[in-house]
Parts: sequence; C-alpha cells; structure tokens
Amino acid sequence: MLIFWDQRLVFLATPKAGSTAIEVALESLASASLLRPDALKHTDIATYRRFVGPWLSAQTGADFTTVALMREPVDWLRSWYRFKLRDDHDDPRHAMDGISFSDFATRYAAGQHPEIGSQSAFLTDGDHRVDCIFRYEDIASFVDFLETRLDCAIELPRINVPPSVDVHLPAPAEAQLRHAMARDLDVYASLHSRG
Repeated sequence: MLIFWDQRLVFLATPKAGSTAIEVALESLASASLLRPDALKHTDIATYRRFVGPWLSAQTGADFTTVALMREPVDWLRSWYRFKLRDDHDDPRHAMDGISFSDFATRYAAGQHPEIGSQSAFLTDGDHRVDCIFRYEDIASFVDFLETRLDCAIELPRINVPPSVDVHLPAPAEAQLRHAMARDLDVYASLHSRG
C-alpha cells in the first residue's frame, strides 16, 4: 500500500497484479509505503475502509481516493500458479511438485487454495469498492492516471517476471474455473478501458 498524502491518493496493492513494479517506481514519491508484512502490503478495501481510511480522513479532513489494478481473472490465477512454482523451492508449504496448472485451477475452483482468495474480495466490500480500478492489461491508462495525479512521469520496471511454464487449461476445467470465479469476472467486466 502506498499513501500519497498531498494528492489524497492511496494505492491498494492487489496481489499478483503488478504491485511490486509499482512500488519500485513510486515508493520514493509516496508519503508512506507499507511493504512488509504481506498483510500490510496487500491491505484490501474492507480493511482500508475500517481502519486506514477513517484515520487518514481524521488527520486531513478529506477523503482519499483509492486506486488499484485488477488482472483478467484466469490470467491472474496463472500468475499465482507461476509464483507458487517459483517459490516452491524456498517454501515447502507450497508443495507444487508435479502439479499441472489444470490441477491447480481445479483445486482452486473447489476451494482448496483459500490462501489465494479472490480479486473481488480484495477490491470490494459489500456495495463499496475501490474508487478507481484499472485493468492490469491496460496498464498504460493506469500510468496516465498516476502521472496526472502525481504530476510526474512514471516508468514501470519489469520485475518479478515469472518462469515460462505450461498454463494450458482444457475447456471443461476452464468452464469450472470460470464458474467458481464468477464474481471476479463480473467485477472485471464492469471495468472500462480508459484508452
């Protein structure tokens, strides 16, 4: 999470949606950056609305605009899969040896990866949601928004590039996954490209 005090702007770091590159590019411009532990780095909108937002408003007398990225949901899960494969060597709890993306997706659809959560749960809180949600696939619009709000040029580095692995998903498994991700797909479909 990055807080831009003067601009009354808060970036909420959706997991697996480019947050590390954004933090690297913008941390020096932020008034406050919460990067560790993951629970602070990836503060969701519900937690923000209950704790951080009211405190910021009390300090400044103004509401802050929240902004975040959302990745196409199936591609987002592919990113999680690559991440877990890469991290498997460092953390035995991931135990990804021999697990295909199809297996991983089927398990996620069945609720067997609760640690991953969902983007809709991160970005929405009942009838409320992050003020400005940009599609990760249209990151240029997000950068334009930030350049306008922060009044500076921004160049995002390419970091945390995942390993190249087979992430093919047979049609039945994809249909099952899309059914399980219906809320995420609805939120994603509601986002408009700002091109």
